[in-house]
This record gives sequence, structure tokens and C-alpha cells, in this order.
Amino acid sequence: MTLRCLLTLLLYLTTVTCASAQVQAVPDTALKQVVSDSLQQQKQTEAGTPALIKGPAAIGAPFQPNPKKAGMFSAIVPGLGQAYNRQYWKLGIIYAGVGASAYFIHFNNRQYQDFRKAYIARIDGDPGTTDPYVGIWSDSDLKTLQDGYKQYLDLTVLVSGLGYILQVMDAVVYAHLKNFDISPDLSLRVMPVVGPSYAGVGVLIGLK
Repeated sequence: MTLRCLLTLLLYLTTVTCASAQVQAVPDTALKQVVSDSLQQQKQTEAGTPALIKGPAAIGAPFQPNPKKAGMFSAIVPGLGQAYNRQYWKLGIIYAGVGASAYFIHFNNRQYQDFRKAYIARIDGDPGTTDPYVGIWSDSDLKTLQDGYKQYLDLTVLVSGLGYILQVMDAVVYAHLKNFDISPDLSLRVMPVVGPSYAGVGVLIGLK
């Protein structure tokens, strides 16, 4: 009688164990995936687990310009990259420089051409040609003035080209550093350091 009870109890425990194993989440070998635990997902949601954001960024996100676009816009039209970066106050500076460059290039080129024509008229050997600087400038003076304004013209063109390159670089660099963190949390401090078997001075770099 005791053996029969023991076998009956063993059979009952085996049946209960098998039934419990069947109701648990098991890997789906047909799909090679693990059945998701909906209860765990619900707990993560209630705990505030952030969900993956798909689609465009939030409306309140800070404006981040594209450096390539900013450089391309400034290369096509000076100042356009700064306008794209929303640095409208720089447009006045850029176009003041453009106006000054245009004026000095025009002025130096006109003076150079005038003195060049006058000098050529002096040395061509034709007594019929004349220039408006007769009795004012000698032949050597005209040559000096011609060469001087030629140098001024070349220098003005060089400075204008450098200004053009700088405004392109300014647009690209600002687009890169638009949202760069410059808060007080970026700090460098020297403070004492004490360990289990040593003491000294260390450098602490704080990064936000």
C-alpha cells in the first residue's frame, strides 16, 4: 500500500511539472526567435524606459546647420552661408568688405591703365601722340606710378581673395560649432588626491 501511494505521488508531481513547463515562454525554433515577454515590456514602459524616436526631430530641438551646405552657399554668394547659419549681423560686415574691395580694385586698375597709356605715349617715339601729364610727370615718374598702381592692384585682388576664402571658412566653422557646449561645466581644476597608500595633487577635467 505504501509503494502504491509513493508511485501515485511521483506520477502527480511529474504531471504538474510538465504542465508548468508548457505554459512558460520558450524559444520559437521555427522562427529562430524568442517569444517576447509582454509583462516585462509593460514594466519597462511603466518605469519610463525611453522609446526609440523615429521620424523628424522634435520641434523644440536646437537648429543645427549643415557645414557642407553653409560652405557651398558662401562659395556661391558671399554671405549666403552666414544667412543660412542665421548670423544675419555678419552680412553687413561681409558686404562692406565686398564694396571696399570692388572700389579699390576699380580705382587702382583705372590709375594703372591711365599711367600706363601715358607712359607708352611718352616712349613710342611718335611726336604726334601726347598725354595729359606733360609738364607734370617725367617719363621716369610715369613709369614709377604705373608700377606702383600695378602693385596696389595685385595686392587688392589678393586681399579680396583672402577675404572671400575667410568668409567661406567662417560659415563652415560656425556650422560645425553651432551647438558646441561652452557651459561652465567644461572646467579644469587642480585638487588634492588621496588614496589608500598615497597622497598627491591631481588634475580634474569636468565634461558635461
